[in-house]
Amino acid sequence: MDLTIGPNQFFWDADTWAGFYGEMADSAALRVVLGELVCSKRLPFYQDRIPAAVETLLDAGKTVALTSLALVTLKRERKLTADLGAMGVPVEINDLTALSHVPDGAEFWVGPLVNVYNEGTFRWLASRGATRICLPPELPLSSVQVLAALGAELGVAVEVWGFGRLPLAISGRCYHARLHGRTKDNCQFACEDDPDGLSVVTTDGQPFLAMNGVQTLSDSTASLVRKVEELRDAGVSALRLSPQTGAFGSVVAAYRGVLDGSVSPDDAARVLAALAPGGRLSDGFLTGARGADWSGVAV
Repeated sequence: MDLTIGPNQFFWDADTWAGFYGEMADSAALRVVLGELVCSKRLPFYQDRIPAAVETLLDAGKTVALTSLALVTLKRERKLTADLGAMGVPVEINDLTALSHVPDGAEFWVGPLVNVYNEGTFRWLASRGATRICLPPELPLSSVQVLAALGAELGVAVEVWGFGRLPLAISGRCYHARLHGRTKDNCQFACEDDPDGLSVVTTDGQPFLAMNGVQTLSDSTASLVRKVEELRDAGVSALRLSPQTGAFGSVVAAYRGVLDGSVSPDDAARVLAALAPGGRLSDGFLTGARGADWSGVAV
């Protein structure tokens, strides 16, 4: 089992964005997905840095893919999606409309925002050319086992979400803009003030969700670091780690240590909890009663 760095879900300034991928070039992750996933308005701020980041990662021996947007609604977004294939690296689709821009038979990856819940969907995507599928993070272990076995039969690599605030929904409305009394078209990039998302609490002060522009995320940070052996036995080929600010290299190193057997899952969980926004880990979607549950002791 190895590690994939998923696309950054947040809005970072160009220098921070480029610096992150420079750091990931020296990390233990084998592959990296980059590009804009959430909001096309963010892309011009770092778009010119993408070719250099791709080159740096390729030179470091990483496999690189570019993500499509999670929600394509505008003509310019359709053009951006169509242009992804010209970059010379695999495209990861996170919106099925992106498939119309993938030539028949061309290889592509599938991200966790596509609802691959059953064997029929999995087989259809494989028949279209999917070579790697990251399963939706809300799937229980029983479903992961079935789909990973099918992936082994079809020659499609299967990933699961290993770390990061979970992507729960994408909307046509911008929560950050509304919070600041602005329209979506005049958001003034308010999401930049919350580079790991803005925590949302209930009326009685309980942590609930996180918002990230048009995206809704989990408040807790999902971590399957205590489930590595079950996932390895199921045939999962990679854990996906979602970027966040802070010492993300330490996040990658903690997971690599667990995969190698040099770090215990509980020791790694203590490191990860200290780095997670809000300090709460969860793994309940895989084996718990609720997605926000955590299988270990409080960390």
